[in-house]
Amino acid sequence: MAILTVNHIHHTYFSKEVATEALHNVHFSVAPGEFVSILGASGCGKSTLLSIIAGLLEPTAGDVTFAVDDQNTSIGYMLQQDYLFPWKTIEENVVLGLKLLKCDEMQAKNMAHQLLQAVGLPNIEKKFPRQLSGGMRQRVALARTLAVDPKILLLDEPFSALDYKSKLKLEDLVCAMLKSYEKTAILVTHDIGEAIAMSDRIILMSAKPGTIHKIFDVPLELAALTPFEARTHSSYGGFFQSIWKELESLEHSTSS
Repeated sequence: MAILTVNHIHHTYFSKEVATEALHNVHFSVAPGEFVSILGASGCGKSTLLSIIAGLLEPTAGDVTFAVDDQNTSIGYMLQQDYLFPWKTIEENVVLGLKLLKCDEMQAKNMAHQLLQAVGLPNIEKKFPRQLSGGMRQRVALARTLAVDPKILLLDEPFSALDYKSKLKLEDLVCAMLKSYEKTAILVTHDIGEAIAMSDRIILMSAKPGTIHKIFDVPLELAALTPFEARTHSSYGGFFQSIWKELESLEHSTSS
């Protein structure tokens, strides 16, 4: 049974001069514990779709439905920037969502401590964001996202601002954490390698308007590995090329 279903979403942006269709009849579902990547070039509506799934944007037509055990479907949202409050300590940043949920202060601090340990950042609770590297700040952002125990994580190119080494390390960490906490995730990316390394399925979108062009099932031998290991597997290159060719065909059809 699907935990999330995107039901024939259409979305149009209106201005005084023109109406621009951003998404056209986008329909798919995500199973519990599944990691799905939405892949496509800039302008294909990936981030618009993620905002609709998060409930931040109302679609022109269609809807998003959730199937969970409780009525309050919590969604974690991790963006390109970490958006940590610079005047708050790391601990205060991590417990922010828990404070909004009116959780016990000591329990919230204990949760922050446990999560910071889990993301490899022990003993930094009293530091401030300016004292951390970009990769460390994104680890804190991950801890903050997981602190409220979301059912579904939405990841909008959260590694794109990092150097390559930090990016690879954080990919491994995110996948390990999601498996450990049994989370469902949707990643928006333009990076084919990242989509292959992290996902169970890849939704390739075409642009103008954004539609689903093709859905790829990541081979089990790749999906079972860590992202770093997947990139070095013998079947990675061939699968990468098959997706690359589809992207190339989309670019040719758009330019012709």
